[in-house]
Amino acid sequence: MQIEKKKYTVMVDDNFHFTDESERYEAGSFDSAEEAINDCRRITEESVRGLYLKGITPAGLRDRYITFGEDPFVRSDEGTVYFSAWDYVTEDLCARIIADVKTKQP
Repeated sequence: MQIEKKKYTVMVDDNFHFTDESERYEAGSFDSAEEAINDCRRITEESVRGLYLKGITPAGLRDRYITFGEDPFVRSDEGTVYFSAWDYVTEDLCARIIADVKTKQP
């Protein structure tokens, strides 16, 4: 019995070490581009959430992400799958994450 290889692999770079491929890791493999992109979004949002600081602005949180966050992308033998975490992390997304974190703080 032959095990079929998943076609879409999510890899994650570290923005703080963006030129150091030894900091890269594989987050998972998926059957569809949509699943892989959803995982990229999840990883990105968790990274942004982890960079939250009390009193930070959306612009400040985005800047922290670009400097220190995780930067997932999709590799595939099926062709190019576009996902840019830097494009995904907008000030609007950061504002939503800040609001969410504030509602969950004691």
